[in-house]
Amino acid sequence: MRIHPSQPADLPQLMQIYETARRFMQQTGNAGQWVDGYPKKELLVEDIGREHSYVCLDEDNGIAGTFYFRVGEEPTYLNIFEGSWLNDDPYGVIHRIASSGKHKGVAATCISWCLEKCGNIRIDTHRDNKVMQNILQKLGFSYCGIIYLENGAERLAYQYTINPATPDKKINKIGSTFLKEARNTPPKMIQLL
Repeated sequence: MRIHPSQPADLPQLMQIYETARRFMQQTGNAGQWVDGYPKKELLVEDIGREHSYVCLDEDNGIAGTFYFRVGEEPTYLNIFEGSWLNDDPYGVIHRIASSGKHKGVAATCISWCLEKCGNIRIDTHRDNKVMQNILQKLGFSYCGIIYLENGAERLAYQYTINPATPDKKINKIGSTFLKEARNTPPKMIQLL
């Protein structure tokens, strides 16, 4: 599987993937997340325009999954309760990760790609999203505490960081760093799911 920036022409498929994800969430006991048609088409158009939306393509160039990723401060992560972030270093943020349901390992592929771009990742999920919590734990993310969205909804916060800083780190084009070992991690992570 490969990661590419989402294009406006991908919108119908992205909307279908998010509908599939909402049904899956309801079937697995997570009926309170992504309600009322979230994420809306307008939000996805905005994400694509800002170049923060990505697709995970399968071997036939079909869209197997989608997610939001950017490096930068997330306003809802400024305050964390009942815990703390692992560090205050610059970080990447993953949101709205979803799969078409046709392939295994989509979430791991997407998260691995993000770790290659930035070795310090923060992500949050709903308390009832046991599937995502399990994925994050398998991939080595640390539970850090509770954050609240702009609408006041609670989310469980997780972080993965590749530490400590060493001369073996590689600095990529966006100024984030990651260890050489991180390049070997994604295949292992993919096999977990």
